[in-house]
Amino acid sequence: MSRSYGMAGRLAAAFIHSKLTPLVVLGSLALGILAVVALPREEEPQIIVPMIDVFVQMPGASPTEVEQRITRPMEKLLWEVPGVEYVYSTSNPGMSMVIVRFRVGEQEEPALVRLNQKLASNFDMIPPGASMPLVKPRSIDDVPIMGLTLWSARYDDFQLRQIAGQLHDALKEVDDVSQVEIIGGRTRQVSVEIDPARLSSHGLDPSFVSRALQGANMRPPASDVVSGNESRLVQSGSWLSSVEAVRQVVVGSRQNVPVFVSDVATVRDGDAEPSTYVTFLGKDGRSYPAVTLAVSKRKGTNAIEITRRVDAAVERLRGSVLPGDVTVTVTRNYGETAEHKSNELLWHMFIAVFSVSILIWLTLGRREAAVVLVAVPVTLALTLFVFYIYGYTLNRITLFALIFSIGILVDDAIVVVENIVRHSRLAGPAKALSAITVKAVDEVGNPTILATLTVVAAILPMA
Repeated sequence: MSRSYGMAGRLAAAFIHSKLTPLVVLGSLALGILAVVALPREEEPQIIVPMIDVFVQMPGASPTEVEQRITRPMEKLLWEVPGVEYVYSTSNPGMSMVIVRFRVGEQEEPALVRLNQKLASNFDMIPPGASMPLVKPRSIDDVPIMGLTLWSARYDDFQLRQIAGQLHDALKEVDDVSQVEIIGGRTRQVSVEIDPARLSSHGLDPSFVSRALQGANMRPPASDVVSGNESRLVQSGSWLSSVEAVRQVVVGSRQNVPVFVSDVATVRDGDAEPSTYVTFLGKDGRSYPAVTLAVSKRKGTNAIEITRRVDAAVERLRGSVLPGDVTVTVTRNYGETAEHKSNELLWHMFIAVFSVSILIWLTLGRREAAVVLVAVPVTLALTLFVFYIYGYTLNRITLFALIFSIGILVDDAIVVVENIVRHSRLAGPAKALSAITVKAVDEVGNPTILATLTVVAAILPMA
């Protein structure tokens, strides 16, 4: 009898008589719970849109010259790379920056390889005086998930920058942190202010000072010393590690007397002009100098766990790297917002399933409601487990898609359950309920599956 059934009828007959069905249901729910716990959570989905920055320097060139000699030829060249959708460019004094954006869905690594190959095969087009192209890829994971703002009533922005530098090195060691950027504050800078009168009195020009400083601030390899079975690399010179070392650099000689940097210039150890300004407005209405650390995560990792690790690392460093009178305020925390939104959407999903089950209980009966109450969570649990297998993350888009699919699942369940109820009432109590169920499922199962696949096919191009 069962051989005349269609696919839906045969599946129903197999599961309704199998003793493994309860184990399959419990196992599916367990896998779904495991997936909810293990799935990485983040606020935004992992949208693959490769973007690559290309920098070329041309010292001394005006923006017009940079545009004509570097930017425009490079734009034409980069448009030839397969998969490129947009090319943006900016020409500054001595610098050209071109941003290449590929189509959505293009894999980042192959796109980067194609762009590098195109540039490498046209190095002969680089004009004299221009540098080699510097290629820097960008992705959605470069967006900081956490911002830590250091502010104090005692320290200025230069001192806060030094503290932030030590904290930067510590946070880079936190698991799954990809990069940490320091924003604001004045950096340390050793400036050499040349005195033209003193320089000309020694018969020198500024290029002597520049070449001498560049040559002194390096450690070139001298030779290899072979002794027995060992070979040791010997290096000469040393890095300029102090202001006094800069002052003692020899820039030339006059009448067989060495001329030092201190003889022709004034060397100062101070702070550089800041490129960005950060100010913290306190609750008392006063503004304080501040420095912000922007923390980014690695691709496919859990934003919630990373922000917790960063918080723990900051607490461990209090009293050692962080002075007690420096306040650390979290000004951005995507991990916290991702946790709140994902938990809220999961709760709404549970409410939706429970509400539909109550509605079916009131209209069709408690046994019919129990079918929906089991079928929908089992299907969603298996879907979450597939998310985990394929490396997806829980974010507002994937959770909204799950809530959207509840309507389709409930609609299918209601159609099948209502047909079972109708057949049961027509057959009466004399006929076995299992046979009635198989027949009812076979009657509407295949059209219901086809209708669901039609909805999926309509939505699939949007994926």
